[in-house]
Amino acid sequence: MGVLSDQCAAMLESSSWIRRMFETGMELKKQHGADKVSDFSLGNPDLPPPPEVAGGLRELEANLNRPFSFGYMPNCGFDWALRRLAAYLSEEQGVKLEEGDLMLGCGAAGCMNAFLKAVLNPGDEILCIAPYFVEYGAYVSNHGGVLRPVPAKQADFSPDLPALEKAFGPKTRGIIINSPNNPTGQIYSKDDLAALAELLRRKSREYKRPIFLLSDEPYRFLAYDGAEVPAVLPLYEYAVVLGSFSKSLSLPGERIGYLALAPHMPDKALLRSGAITANRTLGFVNPPLVGQYLLKHALGKHVDLNVYAARREVMTQTLTAAGYEFIKPRGAFYFFPKAPGGNDTEFVRRLAEELVLAVPGSGFGMPGFFRLAFCVSEAEISRALDGLKRARAHFA
Repeated sequence: MGVLSDQCAAMLESSSWIRRMFETGMELKKQHGADKVSDFSLGNPDLPPPPEVAGGLRELEANLNRPFSFGYMPNCGFDWALRRLAAYLSEEQGVKLEEGDLMLGCGAAGCMNAFLKAVLNPGDEILCIAPYFVEYGAYVSNHGGVLRPVPAKQADFSPDLPALEKAFGPKTRGIIINSPNNPTGQIYSKDDLAALAELLRRKSREYKRPIFLLSDEPYRFLAYDGAEVPAVLPLYEYAVVLGSFSKSLSLPGERIGYLALAPHMPDKALLRSGAITANRTLGFVNPPLVGQYLLKHALGKHVDLNVYAARREVMTQTLTAAGYEFIKPRGAFYFFPKAPGGNDTEFVRRLAEELVLAVPGSGFGMPGFFRLAFCVSEAEISRALDGLKRARAHFA
């Protein structure tokens, strides 16, 4: 009998490829120098936060001598923070939201875990569209559920609705979507989302219980060439939006995020109460205090999108010059090219020998591809060209 639970041991065995390659990159930088390595492994934004963020820090500093300046608060966040967020999301989602529709939490991941704990019974299933963010599997299994990935259409990484329909069963409790998508950069169309909402309605009636649509939206702000990111809350009565400010405000270390319920959701108040209770009992207790003050001053602002747009063009030029097959991302800051030779894990190992760090598509539930995060400088992208060429030539 080992010291770890079977579940934790399995997580260690299949630990995230993203972190594994990030750690490989750290070692390579020590050996060869950071200026020799092109590290596209981790979606860790390097841009500074918008200047408005500093206003939140100044307000906190001015209030440090007040009683309970860092005291406990309602488990769902300060009332004033929820009101501000409700006004902001009402405009973004195109529906009228009140503070009672929201919960602030420890990032989108913390909010997703709280929601799943509130709704999952052992053996319940959550569908997702592959490729997908690898931690979804852990989030679902944390609460006794089972993740059921359904491959997207490989032609454009859009949802395969007929395949999704076949995946539903009596234990299906929800589906997680992520648009703009990590790792492909695809943005799901309004027509696809409306069709998905109608499918969920039919299946909810068939199985006589609500099937939730969980929309994970940390990259909503990052869409290129005028692309629209459709809102899901107006489309489906059991829609839930999970968002964060890790990417838009470049605050991944602060862990501030939110959960928003469709305002016309039946039993909404009960579901929100369950998520808030789960948030507390999971040990998150309440959302970060500092993050709420930062939002007070910076909500509606974001980092300079032109920087990411320029990097996207440099990565497009670099991959094209190196001879790769890929779909240009419409959002987020990732490319998901085909792996030469078809074996993504072997190809990524070869890339590392060329001092180029990527993540195999197997880590996202879609072998045969690899992910490159372009939240790095244009110079770092450009200097990867020769290594990308040599790695591809090795598998030609």
